[in-house]
Amino acid sequence: MTVRRGATWGSAAPLPPGAPVVRTDAELRTLVERARRAGEPPPTVGLLGGDLCRTVGGTGSTERLRSDAATTLPVDVVRVVLDDEREHWFVAHLGARARGRWGWSCVAMNAQWLGDWDLGPRSHPGDGLVDITSGALPLGDRWEARRRMPSGTHLPHPALQTERCSATTLEFPVSRTVHLDRVAVGRARVAVLEVEADAVLVVV
Repeated sequence: MTVRRGATWGSAAPLPPGAPVVRTDAELRTLVERARRAGEPPPTVGLLGGDLCRTVGGTGSTERLRSDAATTLPVDVVRVVLDDEREHWFVAHLGARARGRWGWSCVAMNAQWLGDWDLGPRSHPGDGLVDITSGALPLGDRWEARRRMPSGTHLPHPALQTERCSATTLEFPVSRTVHLDRVAVGRARVAVLEVEADAVLVVV
């Protein structure tokens, strides 16, 4: 069940014996994709690092994962179909941007963080929604926005469009390289997103 305001999210439960442990979002994404392609539920996974881990309060402690202090949480993943009908999933974020640092770009956030940047200040990986920001900043606003990104205060901005939704279609101005959890999966002009709520149990 997706998290609701004022409701308890997750439960006190340690990582099951033999369950996998990951240190990056890409490693978790690999486990999720492998299970989805096999038509099986993903395993319960311990988180020791990555942007999703930071978002849900992970400490990076292996000992904690197997102790009574551990918390087990149901988190969403996002299914992505690119314009050539390639199917993928991401656990933390999707990014598509112009070559170079600036220009039109788009991020879809399931986690709150992308590295040191708070690009999803309202994002919650258990709410059944993905948070999308797209657009191109005017030249004079770019460095101020960059300064504000670590605190999430670059939003709102009149040049950036934001959306929170459970499913949507992203149409890029031109073909872009799409990164899922920091891994390039190919170029696309269109990406269809659908949140799969409570798709995997993670332990922190």
